[in-house]
Formats: sequence, C-alpha cells, structure tokens
Amino acid sequence: MGQPVQKKTPEIVAAVDLGSNSFHMIVCSLHDGKLKTVDRLKEMVRLASGLDKNNYLNQATQTRALACLERFGQRIRTIPQDSVRVVGTNTLRTAKNADEFLIKAEKALFHPIHIISGIEEARLIYQGVAFSLSSQANLRLVMDIGGGSTEYIIGSGDTPREKESLHMGCVSVSNLFFKEGRISKEAFNQATLFAEQQLEPFEQKFQRHNWDEAIGASGSLRAIDKVLQIKNWSNNGITKDGLEQLVAHLIQCKHINELNFPDFDPERLPVFPGGVAIAYATFKALKIDQMTVSDGALREGLLQDLLGRFYNQDTRSATAQLLAKRHHIDQAHAERVKQTVLYILEHSLSEHPWAIDENCCQFLCWAADLHEIGHDIAHSQYQKHGAYIIENGDLAGFSRQDQMILAAIIRSHRRKFSLSRFENLPAHWQSYAPYLAIVLRLAVLLRRNRHDEDLPEFSVTLNKTKIDIQFPVLCLAQAPLTRADLQQEAEYLKSAGFTLTFA
Repeated sequence: MGQPVQKKTPEIVAAVDLGSNSFHMIVCSLHDGKLKTVDRLKEMVRLASGLDKNNYLNQATQTRALACLERFGQRIRTIPQDSVRVVGTNTLRTAKNADEFLIKAEKALFHPIHIISGIEEARLIYQGVAFSLSSQANLRLVMDIGGGSTEYIIGSGDTPREKESLHMGCVSVSNLFFKEGRISKEAFNQATLFAEQQLEPFEQKFQRHNWDEAIGASGSLRAIDKVLQIKNWSNNGITKDGLEQLVAHLIQCKHINELNFPDFDPERLPVFPGGVAIAYATFKALKIDQMTVSDGALREGLLQDLLGRFYNQDTRSATAQLLAKRHHIDQAHAERVKQTVLYILEHSLSEHPWAIDENCCQFLCWAADLHEIGHDIAHSQYQKHGAYIIENGDLAGFSRQDQMILAAIIRSHRRKFSLSRFENLPAHWQSYAPYLAIVLRLAVLLRRNRHDEDLPEFSVTLNKTKIDIQFPVLCLAQAPLTRADLQQEAEYLKSAGFTLTFA
C-alpha cells in the first residue's frame, strides 16, 4: 500500500510549532539517522488571545504573529521544503479567517503551514515525549497544556494507545476566568470546575489504574514544575501536595503581579493561573500523585515524523493500510489500479502541468489504495462517501490540508469531473490535483473488469489540456466496453475543458 519513495536524506531538518500561546522552532543536523539540535527559537505570541467572540483572529495579533514568522523565516528560508515541517494547532483550527492569515504566514516563513487536528497533535506530542525520555514504564500518561487545547495520551514505548484533545488551554482559561490578571478564590474554583467538566467524559479512560507513570509536556507544566522547585514545595517533579501549596498561594493573591516568583518568565504570568487550574483539575480528576516533566513536545514529535518520511516509514502510508483493512477494501484491485497509475506515469510523454513529483506520486498512490473506501458505506455514489471519510477522519500523519487533497482526488475519480472541487485546496495543489485525479480516473477505467491479466502495452501523451492514449492495433476493436468507457470519459473531461482522444 502506498508506493514507497526513497528520498535523499538531508543534512539539516527543522520543525515549527505555531501554538496558541507560543511559536517554537527547532533546527537540527541529521547524521546517520541521529538528530543534533543546532538552534532553537521561541516567542510567546499568544495567538489564542487574538480570537474575538466570533472566532476571527484580530489584526493586531496577526501582525505580531507575522513579525515572529519573518524572524523564523530568515533562519530556515534556505532549507528545502521537504526538510521542514510547520504545523498550526488549536487557534488556527478554530479561527474562521485562518486561511487568509495562512497565505501571509507562509509568505513570511517561506514554507507551507499545515493545520493538524487535536488527535494528530496528541499523537505527535506523544512521539516527542517518547523520543526525549528513557523511561522504562510499561504505560505512560502524557499531558500537554497548550494555549487553546490540552492533550491527554496513554501509550507504551513509541506507540500511543489512547488520545484526546480537549478545548481548554492556559490562554483560553486565563482569558475566561482571570481577566486582566485578576485572581480570586472564586475565579480559581470556577476555572477548576470548568476544566473538570471538560475532562469528565474521559476520566475513566485516563484514570490512574490505566497507566504506570505520568509525564507532563509544555511550557505551562514546566513553569509549574519550576515554581514548585523554587518554593521547595516539591523536589520530585509536580506533586499533588506541591500543587495544592501552589494553589493556596495563588488564591491569596489578587493579581498576577503579586505572585512574585524568582526567575519566572514575566511573559508567562498572564496565562499562568489558567495553566495551574487545568493541571490542578487534572490531578484531582485522574488521581495523579506525581508527574515528571519532559523537554520533548510537539516539535520533537514533528522531527521524528519527518525522519520517517525519509526512511520509508511514513506514518501516512501505515494509516492508509489500516484504513484499507478497516473499511474492507478489495486490496488486490486497489493494487491493480495503483500499478496502472504508475504505468501511466512511466509510459507517458508529458508537458510541465503533468510533471508529477515524488510528493504528488505519493498522494496518487494513496488515492489508488483508498479510492473504493466509500463502498463500506454504500455502493451508490461511493466516491462521495469515500471523500467524506478521508476529509473528516482522524488520520494519523495527515494534516487537514493533506486530507482535503486526498479527498478531492478520491471524490473526482469517477462520474462527472468538476474543477470546482479543487478550489479550496492549497494554491499549489489547485493546479496539480486535477491532473492527479485524471490519471487515477484513467487507471480505474482501464481496470474496470477487475481481472489480473496484464493490460496491453499502451502509450499516453499528456499536453496541458489534451490526453491521447494509443493502444495496439485492433485492441479497442476487441474491447468494445473499454471503448465505450473511454467515449464516456471523453464527455466527462470535455465539460472541464480537457480533450481525451484514443485509438
């Protein structure tokens, strides 16, 4: 499933995490499969604070974020795009004007930005933590408090087993309950109750008896850990007793400026109470006594995922395999279609618009693997069902944009062909995806009989809007159904401005 593509291993890789509180970047050298950090940058942008009541990202916050990305962009602009992973999280998932912001952000950063789901964020966080720790615990609970969401994961080794992403973070909770930095016992109790309510549906899944060790990631938990050590409220990570002493101190203050923690980052103060409330609620609800804090987080997970793409261990290909099995796809037929796709690419004469690179080829192979996934719902209009599954599922390794691209190709692999289905894709893919869909359409058509017999050798010429297929003499005369299918396909493509000829 998913034709493996051997990519040249880069010397430098980078990951950028556009979080709801902070933007992080890590740059590493890569030698013999091992990463060595050469640069780190972090800026507290507080993206989540820029969302208005209608979930639009205000201009002042956008300006602040873009200025940060221009600085990041100066550092990584010379690194090839396939050696850099940039992801946006909760705020960019939520903002209604995120697409407009992303156009400007990608220009500032010189790299594409992918929005990931909360579940994908949880998976990557766990990967980053697992990479950073040498813990031998059989099962670990990982918690990450972001600016707009909090992730909970139970896993063993490198493998996450349970993942959840809840809509609460240090920025959003602080903005809700500790406006302008004001603190009170009542406000803290309300914030804690709010966090407990968000966590309540998942308490049983993440309760203490389901894991051996608790690990915290993120700046909020590192800040809490640091305060507990400074105040001598704990000497062993974040403890329940230490957290209770911190809460007692916090609710005695009327404003964040009274907290007065030595060596504490003043930029974190405005979101600190919200982070404490989430942590306190979690310790209570899940009966946690002690939590170790890890340096690894989302960006380290991104790097591990990126390495998999260079060493033929792309998580997306594994996900395609699991989807095919789960949805009972006829994998023998999917393989026939995929091999025909590859044959067309190999035996075609093409102009620039059809120049399909390795990345496009991967998407085309995944689309071939999964083009019949909608059969698991209904045969009628199965291409629509398949596109829905792909676009809306929690697909490990795939960003929201990846899923939209794959869904558009699968949606367009049969019946009427409309270029409007590609209009909401990232700019680069708006032009390429239609060509990929046409190649898949031809492969599906030529394999309609679902037999294993080799197809007769044929050649394809691909011009900008013209496709010509040449079969051996008398081949189509002996295959009237294929000829009829090609005639129908010519009509479908004609409506989108393409001309299909064959002989």
